[in-house]
Amino acid sequence: MSFVHLHNHTHYSLLDAACTPQQLIDAAAADGQKALAITDHGVMFGCFEFYKKAKKAGIKPIIGCEVYVAVGKRTDKERIADATGKKRNYYHLVLIAKNDTGYRNLVKLTSIAHTEGFYYKPRIDWDLLKQYHEGLIATSACLSGPINAPMLAGDVETAWANARLLKDIFGEDFYVELQDHGLPQDRHVKEFAPVFARELGVKMIVTNDVHYVKPEHAVAHNVLLNINKDAASARSESFDVRRDLRYGVPKYYLASQAEMKDVFRDYPDAIETTNEIADKVELTIPTQLQMPQFPIPAESDATTLEDYLEELTMRGLERRYATLTSDILDRASFELSVIRKMGYAGYFLIVQDFIRAARDMGVSVGPGRGSAAGSLVAYALGITNIDPLKYDLLFERFLNPDRVSMPDIDVDFSDDKRERVIEYVKQKYGADSVAQIITFGTLSSRAVLKDVGRVLGIDLSTINGITDKIPVVMGKVTPLKEAIDLPELRWIKDTDDQRIRDLIDYSMVLEGFARNSSLHAAGVVIAPGPISDFVPVYKTPQTEPATQFNMKDLEEAGLLKMDFLGLRTLSIIDNTLEMIKRNHGNDIIIDEIDFSDSKTYELFSKGQTLAIFQFESEPMQNALRQLQPTNLEDLIAMNALYRPGPMSNIPDFIERKHGRKEIQYLHPKMEPILNRTYGIIVYQEQVMQLVQVLAGFTLAQADLMRRAMGKKDDKLMAEQRATFVEGARSTSDIVESLAVEIFDLIQKFASYGFNKSHSAAYAYLAYQTAWLKAHYPAEFLAANMTAELNDQSKIVSLMDEAKRFGITVVAPDVNRSMATFTADKNMIYFGLAGIKGVGISAVEAVIDARNESPFRSLFDFAARVDQRAVNKRVLEALVFAGAFDATGNYHRGQLFSAIEPALEYARKVQGGGSTSMDSLFGDIEIAKPSEPPMPTVDPWPERERLKREREVLSFYISGHPLQEHSVTVRSFSTLDLSRIDASRSGQNVRLAGIVGDIRTRLDKRENTIAFIKVEQFVGSCECVFWSDKYKQFAELLKPDAILVFSGKCEINGDTVKIYVEDCLTLDQAEKKYAKGYVVRVLPDVHTPDTIANFRKRCQDSEGSDVLQFVVAKPEGRVNYTSMVRVKYSSALTKWITEAFGDTNVIIHTEN
Repeated sequence: MSFVHLHNHTHYSLLDAACTPQQLIDAAAADGQKALAITDHGVMFGCFEFYKKAKKAGIKPIIGCEVYVAVGKRTDKERIADATGKKRNYYHLVLIAKNDTGYRNLVKLTSIAHTEGFYYKPRIDWDLLKQYHEGLIATSACLSGPINAPMLAGDVETAWANARLLKDIFGEDFYVELQDHGLPQDRHVKEFAPVFARELGVKMIVTNDVHYVKPEHAVAHNVLLNINKDAASARSESFDVRRDLRYGVPKYYLASQAEMKDVFRDYPDAIETTNEIADKVELTIPTQLQMPQFPIPAESDATTLEDYLEELTMRGLERRYATLTSDILDRASFELSVIRKMGYAGYFLIVQDFIRAARDMGVSVGPGRGSAAGSLVAYALGITNIDPLKYDLLFERFLNPDRVSMPDIDVDFSDDKRERVIEYVKQKYGADSVAQIITFGTLSSRAVLKDVGRVLGIDLSTINGITDKIPVVMGKVTPLKEAIDLPELRWIKDTDDQRIRDLIDYSMVLEGFARNSSLHAAGVVIAPGPISDFVPVYKTPQTEPATQFNMKDLEEAGLLKMDFLGLRTLSIIDNTLEMIKRNHGNDIIIDEIDFSDSKTYELFSKGQTLAIFQFESEPMQNALRQLQPTNLEDLIAMNALYRPGPMSNIPDFIERKHGRKEIQYLHPKMEPILNRTYGIIVYQEQVMQLVQVLAGFTLAQADLMRRAMGKKDDKLMAEQRATFVEGARSTSDIVESLAVEIFDLIQKFASYGFNKSHSAAYAYLAYQTAWLKAHYPAEFLAANMTAELNDQSKIVSLMDEAKRFGITVVAPDVNRSMATFTADKNMIYFGLAGIKGVGISAVEAVIDARNESPFRSLFDFAARVDQRAVNKRVLEALVFAGAFDATGNYHRGQLFSAIEPALEYARKVQGGGSTSMDSLFGDIEIAKPSEPPMPTVDPWPERERLKREREVLSFYISGHPLQEHSVTVRSFSTLDLSRIDASRSGQNVRLAGIVGDIRTRLDKRENTIAFIKVEQFVGSCECVFWSDKYKQFAELLKPDAILVFSGKCEINGDTVKIYVEDCLTLDQAEKKYAKGYVVRVLPDVHTPDTIANFRKRCQDSEGSDVLQFVVAKPEGRVNYTSMVRVKYSSALTKWITEAFGDTNVIIHTEN
């Protein structure tokens, strides 16, 4: 007699169960179980994944859900007290899909629970059960079930009423469920449950309410249950995570069949009945493609979607090409035949329709993304803007006729208007037929350590000391099992600290589990009817409707998934074009610019690519300076090469382009395919073409080989090599040794060759941004500043870039600024909406008032704007930001003191300035009150002015507190926060900067430790002072202090921490480190008089410090050390800086 587990939870019962579907299946398979159920709490998140994996393992999948049934109506928002006084608003009930109808009803029930019944939990009610019960099996569930909960509370009447209702609804498909974990309540249930079963004439089953796989996972499961609890409870000595199991006992695991038979040896029929239920289940989840019906317009003669697609394609080709050559027509015919054969005409029509609608609504659309750019049909339809014939892009890379798969067209829209397109799709296909897609935040190694550590009460600094050393590689956090083998973390394996051992043990169990649900940033599903007719819907009061299946499962379930991506670059382009039209009267169509513009390629060649899409990193800038790109093909190649793996080919690529290295081909047939990339295999498309040309494969077959090469399967590769060698012999008469050599070369590059279609589309977009920067830098940089308003370091970088282009960024100006950053000639004005405390209503009031005439003064401003929108707090923020600096010759201290008088003056003016004589002389115009005099007060010190400026702008704009020390800060720092070098992680560094936030707390020994935010001109880091170092340097650690910190640094992505060993004031640092000067001399800038004065100054400065020069000459830099020795001093530093410029002076240090 076998046993089937029918009540099981996975990690998709979020923060409630500690196992994945695969772990559940593996454990069942190891025990020889033939069937297994999934019944997560209230959701079907994991059902499709479980279904696929169970079938693959040879286990019959039973799809179910432990639903929440409202005590009253699903719309009730109150809890009802039971006989014991305990309040509840739902019961648990296990539902299992018996067949296709049952599956669809289960989908419908869990969907309605979310869309109509969500109150803390997604709830259904008895009415819904009556409506959607067909094809479903119900079991009475756990201690919180509709029979057990009332009985345990002493409410026998309600228990019997619920039991009879369930019997009436489900008939012989209702079963009474028994569990025995050794709890007192279980014994009570075992007493009354058989009575219910006997009286109702229904059968009993036994379950174990599985929440984890192994008994030893009970404590890890308890940790999981406590993750969302307050950390204070974990630190309480009254809480013991091992002892205080929330589930009471450690027995909620996947017990073996033998264990279940032993525990329930008195209930052999209930054991056998689990098989009866399993035998009742005959379910195949549908996976056929569910394409929305696209309506053919009445004006078209087409009668099928395929005919209409061909009609639109031919119309588009005529628009795209002056002459339709046979190559164009043949390619279009081939693509259309493949699309027709695969049944994807509707897909292309749907995509082209919402892209057309987007453009009609003024929403910018990207030129393409991914392999779809290789389709001529997509180009003709306006889905993409890259000519696949011109750039040698392959359709088979997108749709392979030999490998049926869903097309995948991802579309970029301007990020501020993306929602308009989604709304259009909802209106066209029905709001209930369109949904977003769920995704899950998971417990990565870093995240799980922090969560588990918090539950265990481990000090945060200890946890961070581990997590900070776990690297992120290519965007993925290193798994814990690998991380603890890293040299800096190996101590964990040998530690005697039981808490650390527990931390790692429990984290190993919980790592990778889903922690929370969220919505995919771009994914949208369009169904041919209500989403809940096909897949379950997820919704909470805070979210839009989404599918309960993730993106991967949706595609396999046959639903049409689209990625509607919001791309900020497109919004930046829009904003730039609007400013260009306003400032210059030029109405530029960005897709019609000259793609051979020398000024644009000069910008790339100079590496001036800050804010250029995909090309702005410093290593990329260096590569571009060496490459000197001259066409879009060069940019496409660089975009493809600049990623881990192929990056090593960049130097070779550059050398070959400039003829400094010979280009060689193993076979002449390779040259036409590789000549655009100077003989280097860069793209996946080239791999396909080489296999096609050399070995006679079709491009479809070549794509299959390319995919096989990426799988690193030795047996498969041996087969592919043999096939290629034979093909090369018969097609190209290539001898075996050379064929093997060519195959190995192709295989090497295939493993990291990039999709040219994607690279081409993004290089195209990058060129557009570069063209705008080259021709309209002020407008382009202003648009970027608006986009980066919440990123201080980006804004500062853009401001520095503006200076390099001769553009001045000025503080907000009530007479010139708009809501966002705006450009005018060679000036960029800070946006008023970027000032903290100045809302959009205040900005609108300012702009409305100044449309009449510019503001003459603060008093004039206060009198004319709507005081309901512009109050005292807004005026203060505007003064702090410098928005009134240009309205008169007054400093900010005066302006701040004048706010109250200005508001009083405004009240008089806006009140009409009336007097008691108005009634007598109503027809006489009363004179406007005179503006009060500006208060006479001292100017704010520069530090104060900058501090207040930063309070409202988040960064400095009229200066910087480090400016007067810029040479010292730069010279004494061995780490540059504006250009973080990850290779410096683990090294000892020195950093000069200004102290920002200071946080202190007590460590476990109750000694004070400190975390100091330190800032440079661009970027910031955290300096950590352990208790001994804090005690040593506490007196120096004051806000706005400029200090030099030394210690070991740790770099994770953009986060930098320095564990401080030494801390000095600037004066102390100068005495310790300053050993002279290095001066860069620019002959075109620095006159002979400057050099002569410098010589005299040095000769008058007797000392032993070194003086070095770097002279910039056309043929390169010349370095030499002067025989003259100087004496370092702050005064000499100031003189040299003023004479040569602060960017041309460095203080020489020996270490």
